[in-house]
Amino acid sequence: MRKTRQLGIKVELQSTATRIERKGGTFVVCASTPRGQREFESDFVVHGAGRVADLDDLNLAAAGVQADKRGVKVNEFLQSVSNPAVYAAGDSADTGMPKLTPVAGYGGGIVAANLLKGNHRKVENVPVPTVAFTVPPLSAVGMNEDSAKKQGLRFRVHQEDTASWYSSRRVAEDCSGFKVLIDENTDRILGAHLLGPEADELINVFTLAMRANVSAETLRHTIFAYPTHGSDVSYML
Repeated sequence: MRKTRQLGIKVELQSTATRIERKGGTFVVCASTPRGQREFESDFVVHGAGRVADLDDLNLAAAGVQADKRGVKVNEFLQSVSNPAVYAAGDSADTGMPKLTPVAGYGGGIVAANLLKGNHRKVENVPVPTVAFTVPPLSAVGMNEDSAKKQGLRFRVHQEDTASWYSSRRVAEDCSGFKVLIDENTDRILGAHLLGPEADELINVFTLAMRANVSAETLRHTIFAYPTHGSDVSYML
């Protein structure tokens, strides 16, 4: 948030956009804020709050397909729980997974395999990285501290501001850092959270490690090309 504001972007927190109106040649965003109802004028407005499956005009009820605002109710094969002739993937399927492009591709592959050869591929609980393409980018995969604590896991946390690290200094980025959660019993990575240059690419290293059950010890002693951001990984564990 500090970096975003330094870039000249005004950020309004704890505010809910209630409607958007046209006023002459501009847009007016009406919002409920801690200071009451406010209006923000702009010549361009972007809705970035996510996507909703476009299912309303399909009349799914006529085919006996159970669905709600999260999508079609499906089983582990991405098959409708109420109509076995119907499969769903991507934003249209209620899987509990993030509504992201790579997740849609993953689900589409499962549906295609099951349609062609019968139900044999299941949705796995795979780590899914997410990225906010801010300046600098912010990325995450796996659990945060709250979710790990709720599951009763014993874990250690490695966290540091990395603005003074060479990988940040060489590109003149003064806002960077990380937090990595490691299971005390298995030495497996539970979650990684990165902020800084190339965080959108580096999160893939942690995702692969989690998917392949690579221990933190193994990753720590992996030799990465220098001076890439990947070479910072061993210092994050």
